[in-house]
Amino acid sequence: MFPPHEPVLCAEIVDFLAVSEGSTYVDATVGMGGHAEALLNTDRRGRLLGIDRHAPSLELARQRLKPFGDRVAFHYGNFTDLKSPLEALGWGSPRGIIADLGISRWQLESAGVGLSFTKDEPLDMRLDGTGTSAYAMVNTYPAQDLARIFRTYGEEPMAGRIAKRIVERRAQAPVATTAELAHIVEAAKGRSRKPGLHPATQVFMALRIAVNDELGALESFLPHAIHTMALGGRLAIISFHSLEDRLVKRMFRNLSGLCICPPDGLPCRCAPQRRVSVITKKAVIASEEEKRRNPLSRSAKLRVAERLEP
Repeated sequence: MFPPHEPVLCAEIVDFLAVSEGSTYVDATVGMGGHAEALLNTDRRGRLLGIDRHAPSLELARQRLKPFGDRVAFHYGNFTDLKSPLEALGWGSPRGIIADLGISRWQLESAGVGLSFTKDEPLDMRLDGTGTSAYAMVNTYPAQDLARIFRTYGEEPMAGRIAKRIVERRAQAPVATTAELAHIVEAAKGRSRKPGLHPATQVFMALRIAVNDELGALESFLPHAIHTMALGGRLAIISFHSLEDRLVKRMFRNLSGLCICPPDGLPCRCAPQRRVSVITKKAVIASEEEKRRNPLSRSAKLRVAERLEP
């Protein structure tokens, strides 16, 4: 049995990627395989490489996509490396690449690494077990660094106060679990005024982004994906919060040949080259019907670019 999961903006992905028969695709965050399944069902001679840095999700995708046989291949790793697995397969340049940047409810609740405050788990948050853990950050980083993480990645208005409370608490004993951290944040902020929103939501999101270097990986991935695609190939990115969407919008603008330097009057330093055409002039959002059917789609934003330059 597969966990309940409906991929967001699935019909829009198939449409915007301009699926054609016998093409090669990459689902760079294959997750539970929903988007990949739709692409392979639409292009019945197509091939797809599924990549994910979360091993349990990759295994679920492997099970879901098993009926497609050798038309699908898998790679465990970060999506910043597309070249190596594609060269190993010998499939050539893909005509379509998708990256769904969301963390599924199943991952949040089942990863076992403390991604969610709904379960009392060890404070880790590393999706692939590498890098600096949330435990290390929370228990060793200075208050100003913690506040910067909460403010920058979580857009948390009470970042300084929360960081100060954490430093005071860890002086007595390390903050070891998600429940302990959630309690500290709630004590610092008080109960949320927004129904259904836990006070620790933004702090947990900020730590997850920092631990897994999600924005840094995305910034590296976008130009690499464009370079990897065939001419006329399309890159589709689904983001779920404003930091990701702003980064995708900014980099698509730069890759389309437009300057992204700050308006400070100095000569352009970003040296843009026109390598893509931006297909979506505005972010595409879910229909009202999809939002009713799948509430997780409410914050999803899709942007698509097409490769122009060799």
